[in-house]
Amino acid sequence: MSWNFYRPYVSVAQRRANGAKQAKKIGKQGRVLSAVTITGRAIASSFWGKAWCAHLESFSDFSNRLPRGRTYVRNGSVIDLQVAPGEISALVMGSSLYRETITIAPLAPAQWRAIKAECAGQIDSLVGLLQGRLSDAVMRVITHRDRGLFPQPNEIKMTCSCPDSASLCKHLAAVLYGLGARLDTQPELLFRLRGVDHLELIAAAVQAPPFVQGDPSAGMDAASLADVFGIEIEPTAAPASVRKKAEAAAKPALKIPPKATRLKKSVAGPKRILARPAVVQPIAKKIPVKVALVHSSPVKVKSPSAAKTRGPGRVR
Repeated sequence: MSWNFYRPYVSVAQRRANGAKQAKKIGKQGRVLSAVTITGRAIASSFWGKAWCAHLESFSDFSNRLPRGRTYVRNGSVIDLQVAPGEISALVMGSSLYRETITIAPLAPAQWRAIKAECAGQIDSLVGLLQGRLSDAVMRVITHRDRGLFPQPNEIKMTCSCPDSASLCKHLAAVLYGLGARLDTQPELLFRLRGVDHLELIAAAVQAPPFVQGDPSAGMDAASLADVFGIEIEPTAAPASVRKKAEAAAKPALKIPPKATRLKKSVAGPKRILARPAVVQPIAKKIPVKVALVHSSPVKVKSPSAAKTRGPGRVR
């Protein structure tokens, strides 16, 4: 076996110095580079960046080379990363400068329609979408391993100018992780990469039923999402229109007879006198009333019988 295949080892400090020289040289040619810079140990800190990295690590095909890629991207070896619809192009500084191209198939129209239908009415604003302030139901739709927004391994084609014959070398792995770090500040790049418009998720007018907690067909449940992405997830409440319909269905329906039937019963039944509703009068000020007693003059009685009825006394 010949060992000429492998390039001599280059230290991290030397790679950084070589990368800075190459970036300066390319910049003089009028090309604007966009390097990937990692601050701290975590490659990604936002919902979108963490979701992308978690999706990559869920496939065993990538497990062998991803650790080396994490080291490369943390060391600042990705000196340029550009995202276009369906393509990622990058420059990675290893023992020499390597050119990377990753093509990703666009999202299938039927799959995109299904995602929009399931997320409809559950995303409040564009800012909330890009900042990852989403309900657990929307998160499960987007991060679903098979039916979500992220590509499958068979939808990814990768080429690197390095001599490594592996389908995923450490330089390509560094670029994939570099995209996860870039999604922290530019999450709309994921939609651009898949060839879909993220504004359609907000503009969708169809109300979709909420996800059922514990659905085995979902990607990750709320607890798993909270652990992976390091955020608190509130349970999803059904939309107001759905709740109103459910409350109306639960109430017993009032059976109101037809108008003709009501008139017939009222005519056939006994007559009833309906009292007028009492009118509430304002309380007036109480005015004392003096009652004068009027004494009438004595009655003259002419007949003796009438006089007897007057009781004892003289009759004049």
